[in-house]
Amino acid sequence: MEITGKKQEVAIISLLSIFIGLIVGGIDTLFGRVLLALTEFREAHFLYLIPFLAPVGMLFVYVFLNYGKTSSQGMGLIFQVGHNEEDLIPKRLTPFVIVGTWLTHLFGGSAGREGVAVQVGATVAHWIGKLIKGVDASQFIVIGMAAGFAGLFQTPIAASFFAMEVLVIGKLRYDALLPTMIAAFVASNTSAFLGLEKFSVALDVPITFDVWFALKLIVLGMAFGFSGWAFSDSLKWAKGFLVKYIPNAVRRIGIVGIILSILFVLFFQGRYSGLGTNLISFSFNGGTIELYDWLLKLIFTVLTVSAGFQGGEVTPLFAIGASLGVILAPVLGIPVVLAAALGYASVFGSATNTLLAPMLIGGEVFGFNYLPYFLIVCGIAFMCNGNRSIYGNQKIG
Repeated sequence: MEITGKKQEVAIISLLSIFIGLIVGGIDTLFGRVLLALTEFREAHFLYLIPFLAPVGMLFVYVFLNYGKTSSQGMGLIFQVGHNEEDLIPKRLTPFVIVGTWLTHLFGGSAGREGVAVQVGATVAHWIGKLIKGVDASQFIVIGMAAGFAGLFQTPIAASFFAMEVLVIGKLRYDALLPTMIAAFVASNTSAFLGLEKFSVALDVPITFDVWFALKLIVLGMAFGFSGWAFSDSLKWAKGFLVKYIPNAVRRIGIVGIILSILFVLFFQGRYSGLGTNLISFSFNGGTIELYDWLLKLIFTVLTVSAGFQGGEVTPLFAIGASLGVILAPVLGIPVVLAAALGYASVFGSATNTLLAPMLIGGEVFGFNYLPYFLIVCGIAFMCNGNRSIYGNQKIG
């Protein structure tokens, strides 16, 4: 199909965005519901499953490297296509990253899930975009990333701006705004209709905003910004260190997998395995959050991802931020749930080097009545992250 005019281009891409949202929302639902079931199974049989983390990881990496073609580059490939540096995302990326992430979580690795959603969304949109000629193919990467994120987290506004700002910091892809929003809302509503639950907390905290409270928010923003910086820098360092000293990918995931299995057992038998939703739940429901929870979740996630296990980083970042917020709240005299919510959003923003998306995450998950506080804290966190990012192929505009 060939496009002859700007209006026709917008109309056709917007129409295709509906199909992208439907397909990606359906895949996100299947992926997310199976992941939750595997998580429950792991929690019930942790000691039986954790010894297999290393051998399963080695087998998967061997198959992925030998049969996955360029899809083994993961998010790096998505960014390269988004920058028009590469032309093709193999369709096989979708089953590989989905199965790989399921295996990571089943056998106890500490990782997220957004990596799968974003990569799957980008892959689906990329191939649908090949149906038409004469358009910038990178638009479809943005559309697909937004659909993937929105279908999984059901935060379509935040997902749209995340996709538009994450490829190149300081340069929003406004040319893709309408189809991106369409795909995100369709994917979000599709996954909701199919039964994938959304995490949300209705904050109801009385706030007296004054200069003293504003200073507290600034301190919080700095703390969350530096923790996101620490995560992204640690991840970059760990990946470089492991590649240098254990260059063989299969051996690397095996050695680190054995170490992780031992550490997961020693440190409270799986408290830091999986997504980190247990820490998020504790943070907002009055559970016990220890002083070191956020730091250990950071370390275990960095080790898991840098070793080569499939997954992502965003949900663990939510957990790190929320649990750190719980620790800082009494020190600063801020309501615990508010500090946890601010940390949930801003640590994610700092580590991904994004500004608008975390603010909107705060609004869509915790209520737009508290948006001014998310604007302050996420803004400070963004300024304190030193332009670091968990995405190595991210560019600065």
